[in-house]
Amino acid sequence: MIISQAKPKEELMDFIKDAQNVLIAGCSLCASTCKVGGEEEIAALKTELEAAGKNVLGTLVLDPACNLLKTRKDMKVFKEQMPEVDAIVSLACGDGTQTLAKVVSKPVYPGNNTMFIGEIERVGQYEESCLACGDCELGWTAGICPITRCAKSLMNGPCGGAKNGKCEVNAENDCAWILIYNKLKDEGRLSNITENRPPKDFQKNVHPKRIELTR
Repeated sequence: MIISQAKPKEELMDFIKDAQNVLIAGCSLCASTCKVGGEEEIAALKTELEAAGKNVLGTLVLDPACNLLKTRKDMKVFKEQMPEVDAIVSLACGDGTQTLAKVVSKPVYPGNNTMFIGEIERVGQYEESCLACGDCELGWTAGICPITRCAKSLMNGPCGGAKNGKCEVNAENDCAWILIYNKLKDEGRLSNITENRPPKDFQKNVHPKRIELTR
């Protein structure tokens, strides 16, 4: 899941300070789950913008915002209002915001800050779990990502700086390599950790990436 947090309202208001007529678009998937881009959050932002003197011409939860063709189709509901629109506030993730910007000819501003790809521990609690590095290592590390979970992204660990099972870079985080060691031990695959792994080839993580399945 793409984890996002609401952008500080003063930053958003600075983006749209010269805009009078505004649209608000959210997303039915990740942003809604993170409680930053669903119906409730859109309604709250609409109230705030109107209190600040803005005219909200319409709102919409895109399903999902990152689907280019679907977003282009769904935004047609605002065809009549679009000539009057000064700005669109996107309560989707960064990808959804960019997708929306592709299909409209009006300025699109992010209402959220996209933080990371992560897992839902429980409602309101999320943990970063994947950097989308393009060369997954989970097969030999017992499903625990050393690139994301280790602050140093070590391919061979632990580094020796861990104390009481915690990372020396951030004492609030468990040492990823101790977690990997313990999980491999439980699975009877502890020999995995003794093999020296080459440095990560980050050339496989150049941006922007593209996948074409129709060829």
